[in-house]
Amino acid sequence: MAKLDETLTMLKDLTDARGIPGNEKEARDVMEKYITPYADEVFTDNLGSLIAKKTGNENGPKIMVAGHLDEVGFMVTRIDDKGFVYFQTVGGWWSQVMLAQRVTIMGKNGDVTGVIGSKPPHILSPEARKKPVDIKDMFIDIGASSKEEAEDFGVKPGDSIVPYFEFTQLKNEKMLLAKAWDNRIGCAIAIEVLKQLKDVDHPNIVYGVGTIQEEVGLRGARTSTHKIKPDIGFGVDVGIAGDTPGISDHEADSKLGKGPQIILYDASMISHKGVRDLVVNTADENNIPYQYASMAGGGTDSGSIHLTANGVPSLSITVATRYIHSHAAILHRDDFENAVKLIVETIKKLDANTVKDIVLA
Repeated sequence: MAKLDETLTMLKDLTDARGIPGNEKEARDVMEKYITPYADEVFTDNLGSLIAKKTGNENGPKIMVAGHLDEVGFMVTRIDDKGFVYFQTVGGWWSQVMLAQRVTIMGKNGDVTGVIGSKPPHILSPEARKKPVDIKDMFIDIGASSKEEAEDFGVKPGDSIVPYFEFTQLKNEKMLLAKAWDNRIGCAIAIEVLKQLKDVDHPNIVYGVGTIQEEVGLRGARTSTHKIKPDIGFGVDVGIAGDTPGISDHEADSKLGKGPQIILYDASMISHKGVRDLVVNTADENNIPYQYASMAGGGTDSGSIHLTANGVPSLSITVATRYIHSHAAILHRDDFENAVKLIVETIKKLDANTVKDIVLA
């Protein structure tokens, strides 16, 4: 792998961090380390979402840029007499990406390595080979010979279980392979937006936010938005890439490297026309590539942000990503950098009059 530059080191640290919904501390600590140098103030809400505040005009509108800290994972529910670990999914998983995958249990005595067990094909009937294994029937093998030995390892019900994967630059060094892009890339965008605004005049107050528990219901976005009370909200997340075999343009037509996605519609929100028009015009003026996308299912933190208090005009800006909600996903560095540029250039325009016009659009 090529030598990591400053940005890639940040991305590696963010994706290497472990943080399933309800236990985001490790990821939050990494985000706090990287965003603090560019913020005037850093604090949390009562559930643990991270909020970094940067003031341009203290009388200007409040702009929220939110990525979520949590990644899909699992939670220990019980240990059987033979030492095998059973679990609950935390976030959305498809059973076919899970068997024989390595995981890390965050036990009280430190990390415990395990693998999701699978039967060898030699003993499966032809019919069984065609049927997916139900998640409820899966277990994790940690090499324990009994329940007592597993407990001695420090494993107990409630422990977080995270996918194991190492951050990797592919041969095309702009293609980045890692776990937890969903949604540490959103956290990275929030960090980088504040960084690029460090010595720049902007007519507003910007909040870079790492929310908790997005994967189980957009929960941290709700509490952090109540605390901030923003005038405009941006949810930054991964989106669906449609440039791999087996996906039709009707299902998803975004391509890696062709610009950030502007989400028109998803199951959690119809994008605000006024915000969307401003962002599109800003992209066109600055020759920033972008793609339109919509998703019939799923949503982003914008789904909670826009419904908070008396309403927040909001838009989701996402990075097309392959293989999300699995152990490893791929995205393109240019899309990350262009998403940051697009949000920064938009924020520079968001003065009080522009925000007023957006609300009335």
